[in-house]
Amino acid sequence: MKNEKTKSALSQLGANAPIPKSPDAAKLETVANPKGKLDYMIRFAVPEFTSLCPITEQPDFAHLVIDYVPAKKIVESKSLKLYMASFRNHGAFHEDCTVSIAEKIIAAAKPKWLRIGGYWYPRGGIPIDIFYQSGPPPKGVWIPEQGVAPYRGRG
Repeated sequence: MKNEKTKSALSQLGANAPIPKSPDAAKLETVANPKGKLDYMIRFAVPEFTSLCPITEQPDFAHLVIDYVPAKKIVESKSLKLYMASFRNHGAFHEDCTVSIAEKIIAAAKPKWLRIGGYWYPRGGIPIDIFYQSGPPPKGVWIPEQGVAPYRGRG
């Protein structure tokens, strides 16, 4: 049966899967794109992303928005959730975290197009937003704005 074949190829979905010790140890799983003949966009929003400053080891927080147009594979969401959680005790600068996430998704799913917005909350009074895009989006695909307002503090 098709679903049984897909299920057996996944090691985390439907299983007791612990949070990986590091992003490098995390396995980002994919499944066949069920609408592979169509171009459409998938969005993952991660409003409570956390990592550690590599110098001070203080926590950093971000709202990530990941948009991609799949090709033959789509990212399995539980494995993405575990991958995101693997950053909790990982020390890396905002730029490294944001772009590394894009690179790992591209390596695993080989999408036609991907963009990520990393909207980082202030540290030392300065918010840092990081944006990466793999190239121009495919023609004819609706690509909405990411919808995350610039940081305004309490004003």
